[in-house]
Amino acid sequence: MREKGVREDFSSIAVILRACSSLYILEHVKQMHGHAHKVGAVSDVIVASTLIDSYSKFGRPNDACKLFSELEAYDTILLNSMITVYSSCGRIEDAKQIFMTMPNKSLISWNSMIVGLSQNGCPVEALDLFFKMNKLNLRSDKFTLASAISACASISSIELGDQVFAKATHIGLESDQIISTSLVDFYCKCGLVEYGRKIFDTMTKSDEISWNSMLMGYATNGHGFEALLLFNEMINAGVAPTDVTFIAVLSACDHCGLLEEGRKWFNSMKRDYHYDPGIEHYSCMVDLFARVGCLEEAMNLIGEMPFKADASLWLSVLRGCVAHGDKTLGKEVAERIIELDPGNSSAYVQLSSLFATSGEWETSAIVRKIMREKQIQKNPGFSWADS
Repeated sequence: MREKGVREDFSSIAVILRACSSLYILEHVKQMHGHAHKVGAVSDVIVASTLIDSYSKFGRPNDACKLFSELEAYDTILLNSMITVYSSCGRIEDAKQIFMTMPNKSLISWNSMIVGLSQNGCPVEALDLFFKMNKLNLRSDKFTLASAISACASISSIELGDQVFAKATHIGLESDQIISTSLVDFYCKCGLVEYGRKIFDTMTKSDEISWNSMLMGYATNGHGFEALLLFNEMINAGVAPTDVTFIAVLSACDHCGLLEEGRKWFNSMKRDYHYDPGIEHYSCMVDLFARVGCLEEAMNLIGEMPFKADASLWLSVLRGCVAHGDKTLGKEVAERIIELDPGNSSAYVQLSSLFATSGEWETSAIVRKIMREKQIQKNPGFSWADS
């Protein structure tokens, strides 16, 4: 085009940006952004919207936010994109401000805001927005309903979830895969794992998402053996596991104390499936090692992690020390937790229990006294027996 001396227009720049984005070449997107700025194309709403979508796709929300702050003109599509961008980087108040001041809201606007609220720990606000849509007689689609069901799952409201599902049934979407997957997650988070499994068994499972929902449902409700059986079904069905799948599998091994099975799949995810373990995978394995008394292995794994261990990870080791009577390591780990989180009551409580179980009642009482003097309130109890 340039060789023939034809100057590109703004729509051509937008097309080239989409091509760069689809090829996952961030450097080319940046170069085109620079060129668009040079020729004044950034002021074009379509070009700006394409740039924002590209930065969002590459996980660069700050670049998208910076660009948005420089714009003077917007359309509904661009504003919808920014609701998603702000929501994805935790700036939910900015997302709400855009939504509330939008002159024209599309269905995507409502859906984006409901998803953003639900993902940012505001499920009640998400449901308020959903019910407001209903009062205004606005059209809902499968994405609206699935997001509302997810919000119900976050607050474990069976009554509201059933109401949303009734709405899905009324408009003929009760068998939709996206809604069914949300229902599996909803029932499992409400503790109704059997209901979740019934929905799961009726689904056409075309990808790993529905399998992961059921696996996580089993794992988080303490049904470790069922999770591992389902995982074998998934493999036999030819569905490739993802990193989320392995969180569920390792969590299942942890809950059931299946040390060798946990080791096997932790190593397999790296060797056979080429996933680098994340902090969630390491946390499951550290907790498993501590649970079964392999405290040295737990410490070694923490040392090998490419992440810095936080207080909750050290607390897993401390619980293992208490359960298996390792007073020396327990004291060392408790000191690390208190250093990281001085107000962590669990460290004091576990350390006091460790001394008490070894017969050192006076030392146990001293720990409790220090806790009172520092006015550290005890949190609700946690037990491996409950997990």
